[in-house]
Amino acid sequence: MNFARSVASLWESTGIIAFTGGQLAMILVSLVLIYLAVEKNFEPLLLLPIGFGGILANVPVAAISGPEGFLGMISMVGLETGIFPLMIFMGVGAMTDFGPLIANPRTALLGAAAQFGIFATVLGAVGLSVYAGMDFTLQDAASIGIIGGADGPTAIFLASRLSPDLVGAIAVAAYSYMALVPIIQPPIMRLFTTPEQRKIVMKQLRQVSRVEKILFPLITLALCIILLPTATPLIGALMFGNLVKESGVADRLSKTLQGPFIDSVTILLGLVVGSKLEAAVFLRVETLGIVVLGLLAFALGTAAGLILAQIMNKISRIPINPLIGAAGVSAVPMAARVVNKVGLEANPRNFLMMHAMGPNVAGVIGSAVAAGVLLAVFM
Repeated sequence: MNFARSVASLWESTGIIAFTGGQLAMILVSLVLIYLAVEKNFEPLLLLPIGFGGILANVPVAAISGPEGFLGMISMVGLETGIFPLMIFMGVGAMTDFGPLIANPRTALLGAAAQFGIFATVLGAVGLSVYAGMDFTLQDAASIGIIGGADGPTAIFLASRLSPDLVGAIAVAAYSYMALVPIIQPPIMRLFTTPEQRKIVMKQLRQVSRVEKILFPLITLALCIILLPTATPLIGALMFGNLVKESGVADRLSKTLQGPFIDSVTILLGLVVGSKLEAAVFLRVETLGIVVLGLLAFALGTAAGLILAQIMNKISRIPINPLIGAAGVSAVPMAARVVNKVGLEANPRNFLMMHAMGPNVAGVIGSAVAAGVLLAVFM
């Protein structure tokens, strides 16, 4: 009798009997993410750990993403507190060259324009709550809107402050759209530009001095402290990493931030973002709304940048290729690479990478500022 009970207990603890349809579906989604990373090379540093974390989160019985599971504990320490995004921003700062932005400050406007999608989507989330029966508060709407910046760390940071329950869905949507920039942006770029506009060759940027590069993070931080203190955690982390790099006197720190530091945090962040793909949490109507609104925000931000770049081209004495407006989203450097690729398709001599990096890095600052504004309004 005891033997029979033991066998029955063992059988009930196996994955074969414990799996639910939702878990199997989410494991399939996770495998698709791994496929995109391995086979299509879509941002493997992000999608590989996210996909694997999604598989682990849907293992029955083990509760790996629960409060006592190892992914759950990592999530509690790094994701729910918002520490991981700030650490990522330090590494991003150390890897970023603000030279193209300093050389052509006008491109900061394109980084600002791309944040239009964020604020438009906040209204969209409120509309879904009012007219479609989805249970989104104003804080939730603000957290969903930030997905439009295509900046995963900023989206996680804001959601951890305003909508802790939605951190998982928002993080997955934000990082997925970051990874899918090469698929999502080109059709929008072709829709809002003409073949002649895409062929425009831009003038080479001027050389930026070392003094300018050192002063830039300090001045940017000072302006943030004075005008929008709520954005200081993100801007401060970003500018600290950049100052370490540009100072030229802390090479070991700079290399650590650019390599082992950001790589270690990326591994942990990717796994815990993937752990939020747990079927019981992810398979809800609200999650579908978040994914759709995030895509809308990203598309609107891209379109806004393209439209403003066209306007700037018309009123500027120096030709501006409107394609660089699409790089105003803060997916660095993926958006700039896509701009360069589409520009080369239109004109084999049209190298737009450095020109696109201006609005691209401006978009990183812009999304952090947008998060600060939303925190100040809705916190």
